[in-house]
Amino acid sequence: MPEARVNSPADSPSDAPAVTPAVAAPEPLGTDLFLELSGRGSRRGQLMQALREAVDSGRLAPGTRLPPYRSLARDLGIARNTVADAYAELVAEGRLSARQGSGTRVADRAAPLPTGRIAPVRPTTPRPVVHDLMPSSPDASAFPRSDWLASARRAVSAAPNDAFGVGDPRGRPELRTALAEYLARARGVRTEPDRIVVCAGFAHALRLLGGILDGPVAVEAYGLAFHRGLLTGAGRRTVPLTVDEAGARTAELAATGARAALLTPAHQFPTGGPLHAERRALAIDWARAHGGLLLEDDYDGEFRYDRQPIGAVQGLDPDRVVYLGSTSKSLSPALRLGWMVLPGELVDPVLAAKGARELTTGVVDQLTLADFLAHGAYDRHLRRMRRRYRRRRDLMVRTLADRAPDIRVSGIAAGLHAVLELPEHTEPLALGTARRLGLALEGLRPYRHPDSTMPPRDGLVIGYGTPPDHAFPAALDALCQALAALPRS
Repeated sequence: MPEARVNSPADSPSDAPAVTPAVAAPEPLGTDLFLELSGRGSRRGQLMQALREAVDSGRLAPGTRLPPYRSLARDLGIARNTVADAYAELVAEGRLSARQGSGTRVADRAAPLPTGRIAPVRPTTPRPVVHDLMPSSPDASAFPRSDWLASARRAVSAAPNDAFGVGDPRGRPELRTALAEYLARARGVRTEPDRIVVCAGFAHALRLLGGILDGPVAVEAYGLAFHRGLLTGAGRRTVPLTVDEAGARTAELAATGARAALLTPAHQFPTGGPLHAERRALAIDWARAHGGLLLEDDYDGEFRYDRQPIGAVQGLDPDRVVYLGSTSKSLSPALRLGWMVLPGELVDPVLAAKGARELTTGVVDQLTLADFLAHGAYDRHLRRMRRRYRRRRDLMVRTLADRAPDIRVSGIAAGLHAVLELPEHTEPLALGTARRLGLALEGLRPYRHPDSTMPPRDGLVIGYGTPPDHAFPAALDALCQALAALPRS
């Protein structure tokens, strides 16, 4: 049976407007509407039944504008007067409404679902979150909308036609070129555009690398279970490295039997602090001597407050280090943009794992980020956010010193989070109290690798990036209330 958007014969002469032989009738314009005309009876009756079903089932929501008579008639291959009569009768029934200049719309009324129709799912109500102090998230309200839109306009206008064809799994050359320049200047990375592969964030990169690595992967004893799970899902066993105030103890690498090591040298997550220079050198020595590979998660490399910039480990040996970065914390996790700076021999295996076509990152966002970098907007945004996050960190430290002086705060020289060290066995109590106060935060214990020989530590991992400036003092007040419920050490 005919249905919407099907080529149909022209309307009958009585319905069609008169045109001169030299000028074709204009193609009617309207919204697409799927209607299947079936069953017995006239076309008018079939159309009315199809419209009743669409309205009563909720498929056409109240207020939805219907196509003009002529547009729908052409799509369905029926006469325009047939559509007009059906609309008029449904208006009389109260299912549709018609107003001069506003067209025909679904009437604004509640229609119960007929028996047998699918009822809407009623989701369970989650515990309300009043204050979001989850770690690693940036302030969404600070996204540079105006600068991003300006870059998008310039980038789309200047893009070659082939940019809107099938995507290259390497990523757009404009972005890879801009990244090579920026990473060399700001992070000390040594690379060229052909050794950069664009991906949909750090997790995507780790999933791809896990599929091409051999043997176990050494990881920091405190880190994200999600990242360990990605490696495990790719068939890689993870082996923990002890972590202390100087970062991961890379001298332990040789004894792990690992073929690769995942490290956060710029700012260990979650305990905080950079990887000591001597341990960086030991990691490079291990990779050279054992044919190993370092996976450098440049976590929070841009956000530093009380220390000089620390360059990427990749700059020490570009053939032994995979440098991984993303816009998740610097701009927004919603962009789903990341990059891998690869040793030359890994480019083809990674591209083979990724596939022949780009399926994960949109070209427009890639072009926009390239322009954003090239025009200095990324640097300006980072400087603004660095000042903003530092003010929040300082306010947090002062507030905790005044109201919870027995709680030690660590890991605050860089990044978007801090660790609050708690008395032994009090982490569950602190988390429970925080939930009752509407606080979203995390405990430290879940970050510990289950095979680590390090004793578990009680603590809270507090993110200070997410709340907007006006909401941050109230979030700190709730945090202090939760800490006040703990027994004193």
